[in-house]
Amino acid sequence: MSRVSPIYLDNAATTPVDPRVVEKMLPWLTAKFGNPASTTHGYGREARSAVETARQQVALLLNAEPREIVWTSGATESDNLALKGAAYACGARRRHLITMSTEHKAVLDTMHELSTHGFDISVLPPAPNGLLHPAALAAAIRADTGVVSIMLVNNETGVIQDIAALGALCREHGIIFHVDAAQATGKVAIDVRRQHVDLMSLTAHKTYGPKGIGALFVRADLEPHLVPQMHGGGHENGMRSGTLPTHQIVGMGECFSIAAEEMVSEVPRLRILRDRLYQGLSELDGIRINGDMQQRIAGNLNISLDLPDSGQIIASLTAIAVSSTAACATGGGPSHVLQALGNDVRLASNAIRITVGRFNTAEEIDFALGYIKSKIAGGGVRTTPPLL
Repeated sequence: MSRVSPIYLDNAATTPVDPRVVEKMLPWLTAKFGNPASTTHGYGREARSAVETARQQVALLLNAEPREIVWTSGATESDNLALKGAAYACGARRRHLITMSTEHKAVLDTMHELSTHGFDISVLPPAPNGLLHPAALAAAIRADTGVVSIMLVNNETGVIQDIAALGALCREHGIIFHVDAAQATGKVAIDVRRQHVDLMSLTAHKTYGPKGIGALFVRADLEPHLVPQMHGGGHENGMRSGTLPTHQIVGMGECFSIAAEEMVSEVPRLRILRDRLYQGLSELDGIRINGDMQQRIAGNLNISLDLPDSGQIIASLTAIAVSSTAACATGGGPSHVLQALGNDVRLASNAIRITVGRFNTAEEIDFALGYIKSKIAGGGVRTTPPLL
């Protein structure tokens, strides 16, 4: 029997796991249960081989070397390892760190923590469209700047930063350049060599893979070396101790492999669906687009409702699964990202982030468009999504 469920349009928060990824993972939960570190027998060696295959798959999407991929529990841990590990490695002479006010909380909160340990943090504002101009970064760089952290794709607005230009500036000044790319994999082309990236945080669950697994790209010749943040066995070349979860790592490798093969066709399809929604909503009064629409990933649409009853409208959108802020903002309140773009508290609170994904259809987009329009107009069109 079919059931009616909200149409899922919150793919920036997390994505459903692709069935092909699940299929690859399952054997490593049952018969192939060996510990990858136990290489004295076949069970462990088989698991180790699977881990290394996945490492190659992740590296391929970034134009990196497999030895530059360090497994973590997700992008939050990767951000912590990158920022704390690099900051402490730079020593007393380079205690100035730079980031943006629109970064993910995993970066901003880590930077705040570092500030309590004597580091001087510069938090740069974006332009009204969400972008950081290279000249703004150049003006902020000091002789004692050790680390710069700028995300590739913003988790709320989907805005794409020119990290190649920003990375070139950092490389010119001998500064470690970290990029949070959790929202970017499978959505934009990544080349850590061309983009001058030293450290890049990654996760699987934004790319149709499992939760609880991520990675950190660490440039092989990076100096100084990262200071580890976890100890207890020296796994991952001493950078991240802990037993490796083979099934999750296999899942991450597979979802990145699928992304590498299919993004050339998937991205244009998502852009068509997103633009279909955007064009319909942009005809309405009281709709404000947040972030640049050109330098933006294909599936993201972030709007603020400048209407008297915006809060009630957003609360009534029960037939579609969307969000009003990032999933990381567990404390509630208006989005810090949207306020940084110039929205007042009211507009930042009245935002809807709609993110289209791999499994969404044109029928679902048409329903969502009509549904949102009806809520804004107070009309009475169908209020239950198509049967799933």
